[in-house]
Amino acid sequence: QAQLVESGGGLVQAGDSLRLSCAASGRTFGLNPLGWFRQAPGKEREFVSVITWSGNNIEYADSVKGRFTISRDNAKNKVFLQMNNLKPEDAAIYYCAASTQLWSSGRWMETSWYDYWGQGTQVTVSS
Repeated sequence: QAQLVESGGGLVQAGDSLRLSCAASGRTFGLNPLGWFRQAPGKEREFVSVITWSGNNIEYADSVKGRFTISRDNAKNKVFLQMNNLKPEDAAIYYCAASTQLWSSGRWMETSWYDYWGQGTQVTVSS
C-alpha cells in the first residue's frame, strides 16, 4: 500500500526557515509528479508547488515564489520543500501528494489531479 509521510514542520518565527520532507513507501514514485499543498484553518487546501520526476518542470504558487524551493531525490523516494523567509500567512498544515496523471493536462494545481496524499505536517509561524 502506497504511503506518503511528511516531516519537518514546527513552530518558527517570521523570517525563519524550515525544510519539509516527504518520504514515500509501498511503491516508487520516481516517475510521478510530486507536489506540496497547504491548508490553513477555515480555508481550502491550496497548491504550493509541484515537481516532475525529472525535475525539469517545477511550478510554484505566486505567494511562495522566490521563498520556497521544491526538490526531490528519486533514489530515496523523497520530495522536499525548503521554505525561507517564512511569514505568518504561511502557517498551515502542509501536505505532500503524488499524481499518476499526465503532466500535459496542466491540472497540477488541482487537488483532484493527485492520487496519493500524506497526513500532513503542521507549520506555525509567529510574528
